[in-house]
Amino acid sequence: RKLEDMQNTDGGWGWFTDKSSPHTTAIVVSGLQQGIRADANLDRGVYERGLQWLMRYEREQLRRLQLAENEKERKAAVDHMDAYVASILGAEQRGEATMLDLLYQDRTKLNLYSNALLGMSLHLADRNEQRDMVVRNIEQFLVKDEENQTAFLKLDNGSYWWHWYGNQIETQAAYLKLLVAIDPKSETASGMVKYLLNNRRHGFYWNNTRDTAACIEAIANYLVKSGEARPDLTVQLSVDGEVRKNIEIGKKDLFSYENHLVIGAEELTSGEHQLEFQKTGSGPLYFNAYLTNFTKEDPITKTGLEVKVERRFWKLTPKDATTTVSGQAGQVVEQDVDAYDRERIDGQTVLQSGDEVEVELIIESKNDYSYILIEDMKAAGMEPLDVRSGYVGQLGAYRELRDEKVAFFLRRLPQGQHALTYRIKAEIPGKFSALPTRIMGMYAPELVGNADEAKIEIEDSK
Repeated sequence: RKLEDMQNTDGGWGWFTDKSSPHTTAIVVSGLQQGIRADANLDRGVYERGLQWLMRYEREQLRRLQLAENEKERKAAVDHMDAYVASILGAEQRGEATMLDLLYQDRTKLNLYSNALLGMSLHLADRNEQRDMVVRNIEQFLVKDEENQTAFLKLDNGSYWWHWYGNQIETQAAYLKLLVAIDPKSETASGMVKYLLNNRRHGFYWNNTRDTAACIEAIANYLVKSGEARPDLTVQLSVDGEVRKNIEIGKKDLFSYENHLVIGAEELTSGEHQLEFQKTGSGPLYFNAYLTNFTKEDPITKTGLEVKVERRFWKLTPKDATTTVSGQAGQVVEQDVDAYDRERIDGQTVLQSGDEVEVELIIESKNDYSYILIEDMKAAGMEPLDVRSGYVGQLGAYRELRDEKVAFFLRRLPQGQHALTYRIKAEIPGKFSALPTRIMGMYAPELVGNADEAKIEIEDSK
């Protein structure tokens, strides 16, 4: 009723009750389309008038393109909005074939989101050869992480990032919808679902309501088309040959079945243990296993999956260096600057008391995360050169200098590889262990990783 009240007399919608906008009208008509498919009690006249507005918009766009004075101007005129409108009209077989021709011809000038929309439009129009070409174009940016069983599109939107058609999450959702329409049981589609689920903020929503709606729509399509929304299976969990739990999973209790088994430390004696899943019936089985342990190995080795950290030590040797600056009278003046030669430290390197060392932490993140803590445990006999905690420029981290460690608090850790550095000085002679650097989610304790332990030897300076 609210949408009906806000519809303009020309059949379109504005942001409020102002002039009709193609983007706002397209969003509303798309929502009404979904409501009609779900048999919601909607006024078909409201929907039809919205469709007619989009059809007139597309025809006017084509007329404007045909009046373009030259080929260069015409190519620049096909835009992301044209792709969005075409995808909505295509669902009702109301779109103009000429617009699809132009969009396909100029697909290299559109970004990934718009190409995903174009691919869906071509699919709906049974232009499968062109659709497959668009999919191949998009797949150039597809990244598969076999270790994490995820797949995602690596975007480099540049100036697009703050536009609706440059949205990171919506682009993944749009491509997932296209994959589901073509091959819902593909490994890529399954991997993209897991990637989207892993990249929720605080575990239950994405960046905003628009992102969240797009993801829910795409994932719901996947569940229905792949058959995963209709499981009929029984799972038996055994530990060391002993049955510990039987679980029945059906359509009615898909989101409510008892879905965890906790094994206490007293049951995990030294030696090998076997956790076994036995499934009967139809439907896929997804599972995660988390293990917390106290290790006595020496040295402790690195581990991690979705977040990883590697620690490197570099010996810094001062060297003479100068730079040119402007003097008081504007003349060129040479000025001494601090400069160092960097030498990688390994287990065979012996430091001298007074040596300066740079600690480099290489961080790898499979997803975008919030509220991450990194604790670098320092070796006894070494102390940070800085003496005051506070914000540092690297990743916007807040750094705390403690007696036994240096801690970095990150409000946001973007996907990819990053580095944090700080300097320490070798002081007390001896042989020491620097316990592993640890990375963890402050509010998601299962998100954890650690670096290798390091051995450091310090001698008295000669």
